[in-house]
Amino acid sequence: MTFEETYLNDNILDALYDMHFEDMTPIQEKCIPEILDGHDVLGVAQTGTGKTAAYLLPILSMLDDGGFPEDAINCVVMSPTRELAQQIDQAMEGFSYYLENISSIAVYGGNDGSRFDQELKSLRGGAPVVIATPGRLLSHMKVGNLDLSRTSFFVLDEADRMLDMGFSEDIMQINKLLPPTCQKIMFSATMPAKIRELAVSLLHDPVEVKIAVSRPAEKIKQSAYVCYDPQKLKIIQHLFKGGDLQRVIIFCGKKDRVKEIARELKRMDINCAPMHSDLTQAERDEVMYKFKAGHIDVLVATDIVARGIDIDDIRMVINYDVPHDAEDYVHRIGRTARADRDGAAITFVNEKDVSRFMAIEHFLQKDVEKNPLPEGIGEGPEYIGRSGRKKEHGRQRRSAQGRSRGRNSRKPRHRGDRQHGKNTNTESES
Repeated sequence: MTFEETYLNDNILDALYDMHFEDMTPIQEKCIPEILDGHDVLGVAQTGTGKTAAYLLPILSMLDDGGFPEDAINCVVMSPTRELAQQIDQAMEGFSYYLENISSIAVYGGNDGSRFDQELKSLRGGAPVVIATPGRLLSHMKVGNLDLSRTSFFVLDEADRMLDMGFSEDIMQINKLLPPTCQKIMFSATMPAKIRELAVSLLHDPVEVKIAVSRPAEKIKQSAYVCYDPQKLKIIQHLFKGGDLQRVIIFCGKKDRVKEIARELKRMDINCAPMHSDLTQAERDEVMYKFKAGHIDVLVATDIVARGIDIDDIRMVINYDVPHDAEDYVHRIGRTARADRDGAAITFVNEKDVSRFMAIEHFLQKDVEKNPLPEGIGEGPEYIGRSGRKKEHGRQRRSAQGRSRGRNSRKPRHRGDRQHGKNTNTESES
């Protein structure tokens, strides 16, 4: 289905034409008509499916059609991280190119006083669209800078991440300021019980749209090392000994681990930088600029911060620890092999994470190839694959046998959820 087959207005369609957007992704095809018809929407789809456009396009089209107060905050989009807020704001600039009286402001923490003053001026003047992190928006709300009594649209993007970060109470406080007529839209990559409860609290008779999690692109060469935690840095040293380190991301679940790994890599003379929530916004912007420009070879990042990383030429992703679920795994490794490029994804699986990684393999419907451990670092834990065969991963001389047993000849099915190359730019890859 094309965008022209919807009743998005001509100004929006002109912007999409200039951006070479033609076919809608499944989440856009199902959500845009429902939002245009005024329904609350609960969308469940992984990052990278075009969710940003799925809610921004119909909202901007309706705002441009008129009938909304000119001096009010007409739309609030909540984002779990500064990076995603910035990315949504950038997408907004493209989509609203032909909209004369509609602009946006991104409101997030970690900035100096002049930025706060700029936000204050826009909020009091009635910015048509506000894209904000919950904490920063509450800071403005507590000092009386925020009037949401005439807001017409309220969007929660990546709601599952917001709850993981402890923003549940903040969201409910903000929700209390919204009028009963406000149309609400909520997107989440997963649907645990706590997200269902939040949806019941916020949304009125919502239309639920669920897009199945797609499996990783087949161009991604997936493999794993079954190892103990003290062996992980030695494996990284082995992987990087060739010196070709450009465009590598190492994902960790905790910021303290990110800091630790970055310190150890620097001791190995590896050109790297950490990316975590303790950095100021200016520091994070500088790290991302240097990484994109090629001045930093290896980025060590947490999952939450990584939602704002949108770079097409990542060559390798290393999961220092096993992601919590298949959705997070797909999200992490989906950073590589973009734009028809090849890429590698390597996961370190310790003895405690074996069952979690087996669940990921079950989702993938394949055994991920298990690499032999480098010479001299000892034996790794045992691993029982989907076939039920016990695998041991130790000395290099076992490599051929270990690799043959670790493969499943059946190729995974790949359900592509992006129908137009440029359309992927609308989404956080968070």
